[in-house]
Amino acid sequence: MNNASFETADRGTHLKIVVVALMASLAVMVVGVSASNSSFVANSDLQARGPVVKATKQVVITHNDATVIR
Repeated sequence: MNNASFETADRGTHLKIVVVALMASLAVMVVGVSASNSSFVANSDLQARGPVVKATKQVVITHNDATVIR
């Protein structure tokens, strides 16, 4: 029973690794759900304000004054 390496570990060690990983992912999910601001999500009176920007005709760049460093 050599549990120092992942390849040579026995079945019990692999099971412990899976259980610890599942518990850690559950803890991350609980922290994420509890940290969310539910009052912001439930607020339905959000509106977009500001000027409307409309697309104009396409512009093709044919000359670039940027310095090229090689």
